[in-house]
Amino acid sequence: MSATDPTPVDFWFDPVCPWAWMTSRWVLGVAEHRALDIRWHVMSLAVLNEGRDDLPERYRRLLTEGWGPVRVVTAARQQYGDDVIGRLYTALGTRIHLQGIGPSRESIKGALEEAGLAPDLIEYADQDTYDRELRASHQEGIDQVGQETGTPVMALPGPDGGRTAFFGPVVTPAPRGKAALDLWDGLLLLASTPGFYELKRSRTQGPVFD
Repeated sequence: MSATDPTPVDFWFDPVCPWAWMTSRWVLGVAEHRALDIRWHVMSLAVLNEGRDDLPERYRRLLTEGWGPVRVVTAARQQYGDDVIGRLYTALGTRIHLQGIGPSRESIKGALEEAGLAPDLIEYADQDTYDRELRASHQEGIDQVGQETGTPVMALPGPDGGRTAFFGPVVTPAPRGKAALDLWDGLLLLASTPGFYELKRSRTQGPVFD
């Protein structure tokens, strides 16, 4: 990759995850000032948590409802290609997180219309037609960071021309302006450091949307 090439960013998300949503908005804000090649990929919190009986009821319900949006995004990718994922994710996330509609059929229907996609894609919300492709995309992201993580997952340029993937960053609210660019530069520095694996602290604040 030359100095003038866009920085490749692979971003795995579940549309129902508020943390992935905020991180994605931060990355898009960075892309307004830095040359980035963002490649969007789906992953699924429902798949990630399959077989777990220790989840709170509210979280289990969210995961069950979350199948619809991620299935529709996967169907859109299969039928229209990668280029539609970013705008469909934005339309879905705006309804799910900012407007508070949640992962409902109303959210999906409105998002498809806004993204200029066929309205009948909503039928895949209740079908497993593309579940194999969904699970493959999910596993591709998880393989890079490990099962004990979640969404978002980001893969960035790493040492010696390779790639480094992280779970996160998890940040609330999403930084803007210089703070957004400073965080980006710091993350690239960490990704390019041989042998760097993780930083961690407990969250003391919930998602802040603005």
